Amino acid sequence: MTELVVRVNGTEQKLDVDPEMPLLWALRDVIGLTGTKYGCGQALCGACVVHLNGEPVRACVTPVRRAAGGAVVTIEGLSPDGNHPLQRAWVELGVPQCGFCQAGQIMSAAALLAKKPRPTDAEIDESLAGNLCRCGTYTRIRAAVRKAAGNP
Repeated sequence: MTELVVRVNGTEQKLDVDPEMPLLWALRDVIGLTGTKYGCGQALCGACVVHLNGEPVRACVTPVRRAAGGAVVTIEGLSPDGNHPLQRAWVELGVPQCGFCQAGQIMSAAALLAKKPRPTDAEIDESLAGNLCRCGTYTRIRAAVRKAAGNP
């Protein structure tokens, strides 16, 4: 075990874990932030997307050592009161059905909007292509991203 220091949602966390532990398990099991979901464990579904130093990463395959000294933002830290424009749009448009993939979808969309505040539909589709929704709410997801970006 090694003590690693990671800033998670603005708070410094000292983690005494195996440096190869997936970041997902450090977030969920060690820190107790369960908003980030485990889907496939192979970086294929996007349910586990978090931001590491401002970039979207798949927490299920990212070793916690990569986050050492860095900053991680999870769905809980995107907006502590749930009032991020994407979160509001998700609710207003009734995007989720089962909700399982939604944290990863929102985190991927937030990374897109941080780089491209007014994306086209093609850019939204490309950016979220690696996030799977088993309920098939893709058109509502795209509409919510457009709404959050001010593109009705």
